[in-house]
Amino acid sequence: MKTASLYGNSSSPDGSGSTEFLSRTGYTVLAVIMGVFSVVGIVLNVLVIVVTVRHRQLRQPLSYALVNLAICDLGCAMFGGLPTTITSAMGYFSLGRVGCVLEAFAVAFFGIASLCTIGIISVERYIVVCYPMGAVLFKTRHAVAGVVLSWLWSFVWNTPPLFGWGSYELEGVHVSCAPNWYSRDVGNMSYIVIYFFLCFAMPFSIIMVSYVRLLWTLRQVTKLQVSDTGSINRVEVQVSRMVVVMVLAFLVTWLPYASMALAVIIDSSLYIDPVIATIPVYLAKSSTVYNPIIYVFMNRQFRGYAVPTILCGWNPWDSDPQTSEGETTVASFSKSQKVSPEES
Repeated sequence: MKTASLYGNSSSPDGSGSTEFLSRTGYTVLAVIMGVFSVVGIVLNVLVIVVTVRHRQLRQPLSYALVNLAICDLGCAMFGGLPTTITSAMGYFSLGRVGCVLEAFAVAFFGIASLCTIGIISVERYIVVCYPMGAVLFKTRHAVAGVVLSWLWSFVWNTPPLFGWGSYELEGVHVSCAPNWYSRDVGNMSYIVIYFFLCFAMPFSIIMVSYVRLLWTLRQVTKLQVSDTGSINRVEVQVSRMVVVMVLAFLVTWLPYASMALAVIIDSSLYIDPVIATIPVYLAKSSTVYNPIIYVFMNRQFRGYAVPTILCGWNPWDSDPQTSEGETTVASFSKSQKVSPEES
């Protein structure tokens, strides 16, 4: 499929000469789904930012990455989710060529920054669990450096299409835009291949390696039985549950989209029905809702401040200890077993 046909077969700004991929009901359903994801994502991520800013106790190294993740997801919901909701409701992309480029750039920019931030969080959790005695410390300056790197990395690899290396085009049922996976132009192909490996494969590898090492470390601690067996198993179950949810959410939301793009890159003759191609797009954009729930609200310390904010001061979990469910417990446990008074 050629670049020109991708945009030319879509609806024009005035809706004339449009190609209908779905019925009016189908477009309305897409608009409702994306609208719900966008509104809920905006509310949850704004809550994350506000609660963290208001409570000094939450301003720890990990919080910088969590707040950055909330900002990225907020950007995706506002500049990607809401415009897609509007265009879906209209049944065609009504923002024109410039709007297509701006929407695609915004979603890609915030989305890749989000993926990089998730990689930073995975590294932080790996360091806290696997190096609890202070051999390697994850401090505020490291968190800030990671946040800055995530934005720079995303900016560097999402701006080339604005200057001719690669391009942004309509995707799926033509109500949103993204990097052009379909063009067989040499310049575009080279950009897409590099973009895929550096902006998806690399963060994904960091996440997987960090969490596999984390689980392996917890398993080794359990085998050593250096403390009460029940306590160790409880910690392992808590962190393992968190890790499994994190990795599964990442895979569910981003892997289908990346796999579809890679398949199109590899096989130029591959045809993917536009309706089918829209499903991975919506899954990827739904991460704006899952991320704050998984990465923040499963953290007891943050939950202890966020829930009263939502419920006007009432906290049904007010008996929970004000500690992080996974990493703080593991770090404290390991230190109590191996760290001398001078090191603690």
